[in-house]
Amino acid sequence: MHIDHTVLEKLEKLSHLRIDESKKKEVIGQLSDILTYVESLGELDTEHLDASFSTLEGGTPMRADIPREQTEIAQQILSHAPRQEEDFFVVPAIIE
Repeated sequence: MHIDHTVLEKLEKLSHLRIDESKKKEVIGQLSDILTYVESLGELDTEHLDASFSTLEGGTPMRADIPREQTEIAQQILSHAPRQEEDFFVVPAIIE
């Protein structure tokens, strides 16, 4: 895919971003470099690789999911609330 002013205008519209005229040439160059790099990834031979391939022996190491009791943090956060009750923020009802 070739990036030109037409494609850049479409990307601006889709992303709701406004690129300054003085930067458009630079952005086109950067986007073209990114696309060239992504297209070069297609040249890699991945046929022999498993979809869950990892460079780590045995896969990604996991840590134990152990909850921590740090009530002082919750209390510090709640201390800034205009209203609180037990361990909860009290807010006005928004649904009648």
